[in-house]
Amino acid sequence: MGAAPPLPTPFERPADPRWARPALIVLLAATAVLYLWGLGASGWANSFYSAAVQAGSQSWKALFFGSFDAANLITVDKPPASLWVMGLSARLFGVNAWSILAPQALMGVATVGVLYAAVLRWFGAVAGLIAGAALALTPVATLMFRFNNPDAMLVLLMTIGAYAMVRAVEKASTRWLLISAAVIGLAFLTKMLQAYLVLPGFVFMYLVAAPTSLRRRFGQLFGALGVLLVSSGWWVAVVELWPAGSRPFVGGSQNNSVLDLLFGYNGFGRLTGNEDGSVTGGGGGNVGGRWGQTGLTRMFSSEFGGQVAWLLPAALILFVAMVAISLRAPRTDRLRASAILWGGWLVVTALVFSLGKGIIHSYYAVALAPAIGALVGTGAVVLWQRRGQLVARLVLAGTLVVTAWWSVVLLGRSADWQPWLRPLVLAVGLAVTVLLVVVTNLPRRAAAVLAIAGLTVALAGPAAYAVQTASTPHAGTLPTAGPTVTGGLGGFGGGPGGQRPGAMPQRGALPQGGTFPLSSALPQGGPAAEGLTPPTGPQGFGPGGATGTTRTGGAGGLLDASTPSSALVSLLLHDADSYTWVAATVGANQSAGYQLATDRPVMALGGFNGSDPFPTLALFQQYVAEGKVHYFLGGGGGFGTQNGGSSDTPQISQWVEANFTAATVGGVTVYDLTQPTSGSTSG
Repeated sequence: MGAAPPLPTPFERPADPRWARPALIVLLAATAVLYLWGLGASGWANSFYSAAVQAGSQSWKALFFGSFDAANLITVDKPPASLWVMGLSARLFGVNAWSILAPQALMGVATVGVLYAAVLRWFGAVAGLIAGAALALTPVATLMFRFNNPDAMLVLLMTIGAYAMVRAVEKASTRWLLISAAVIGLAFLTKMLQAYLVLPGFVFMYLVAAPTSLRRRFGQLFGALGVLLVSSGWWVAVVELWPAGSRPFVGGSQNNSVLDLLFGYNGFGRLTGNEDGSVTGGGGGNVGGRWGQTGLTRMFSSEFGGQVAWLLPAALILFVAMVAISLRAPRTDRLRASAILWGGWLVVTALVFSLGKGIIHSYYAVALAPAIGALVGTGAVVLWQRRGQLVARLVLAGTLVVTAWWSVVLLGRSADWQPWLRPLVLAVGLAVTVLLVVVTNLPRRAAAVLAIAGLTVALAGPAAYAVQTASTPHAGTLPTAGPTVTGGLGGFGGGPGGQRPGAMPQRGALPQGGTFPLSSALPQGGPAAEGLTPPTGPQGFGPGGATGTTRTGGAGGLLDASTPSSALVSLLLHDADSYTWVAATVGANQSAGYQLATDRPVMALGGFNGSDPFPTLALFQQYVAEGKVHYFLGGGGGFGTQNGGSSDTPQISQWVEANFTAATVGGVTVYDLTQPTSGSTSG
């Protein structure tokens, strides 16, 4: 394709055109509208994290450790950095949907702005705007920046880290290199080892392109490694050194250690599928497992494709083109450096997600969006500037036609949704492709119209999915962007509003029993008499059998929060100040709904999956004997000893069943732990 034209030296950067700043303002404003409009419709979104935010708003200790409840029994199964932001927001503005979700939306707007700035520095405003728009309109980005999972903060911090690397490479700046390392360390405290997936691209780019001696480059990188370890490890060290008896149990671990969580459940277990305490193992090779089919094409599958892969073929083509153009360029060439930075980010992360045999959810793919946007923005502008060369025109036209064809394929997976869009994208895409190849000299305005038409073709599909995602409430543990697609991941695929057709039924030793007079414990004049009947339904399921979907007035499950009735809330709140935990139940998601409804701590037995070895039966019996827990609530949370987890939770359930009498309140099996049956061993 020929040698790249001269680029500005590291000490010079052309002034931005006059229209660049207004265009950026329009992009950021449009992104803010997309991410903030109707945000409160999703309610608590992921109730698991919302309950932890609530706990952090009530207890500084819970905020620091990332505790699930304000009584600090157990933490969430992730480090707490994202909870710090949401918890501080909740302390300022109260615990509500907007105080929890708005910070995520603002992080999304900031991520678009930072990506624009990173691409702008070397390749101009047009490239930066394309990169930012591609990121903003990625459906899974729209989903996650309107949700309260840690991924929003993770992506923002990784993008800031990339921007700092761009600045570091310009002048071999130690300061910017250390800033990048510190930011990635904070990203580690957001979602652990996933933050490190960008590091190979960062390090290789600096080694190749920084304008200083090789010895100094290595010395700077070793210094950055030290900063990275400190910024990543200080919280881990505090938790490990803190006396275990005076801090919460580390959720997701099997031995109350952050290191076990780091290298096990949240670490290498995601690659191997050997995750002690997880609900199930993943698939290996090309065999579909509970968490989806693995293999090199996974990011293009029905599970992931509509979430993130709209521009993935274009990004890969343009990545190869950028490398080819810069093959003979000087070592410090910015185009090659950019290809290494963003291409390394994209390829390493996509390979890990594609080949990981453990728990890999489709929304994790939001981590690919900044790299895809940067490669598309940079590569498209570089080839457009070389469109006088036939090879460049052919590559650019081929990229567009592949993108249009792939958009039609992805739209076809939701064949009944906006069917008019497929032929329009294909027709316009083919027309623009032909013009790109045939017409060599166009007036400036005509060329601009052609370029805008090509961008419209490329972004039409993801933009339509993004708008649909923003207009649909999402809740539950496994949300997905866009309309329902065929060939998705069945029960664990996620979906709008947290509904997943064919969701896996919940199991775990849930007590069943007779009746007892709970009405005397309810406030007089309230809805106390509602639903005081013996529980029904098969052993191990909630009343009438659980499906894993949220039911009004019923218990939740592993993946969905409970939705307690007014009668049950009144029961739990009666004399609530006399107890440390108003109730205990299996699994954090089931606990979350009760905790959010009552604004009181609810004990999540066994953590998120119900399989953590905490509390033990003996400790739970001690809590009951000391009068710290009022009720035990049955339902659909937790999977007991599945995949090597602890057996403490089913033991606790069996002990409660044997020693206390059950009744049903608002569709939930309730045991009053202050009223043991005659002759029981209640501790």
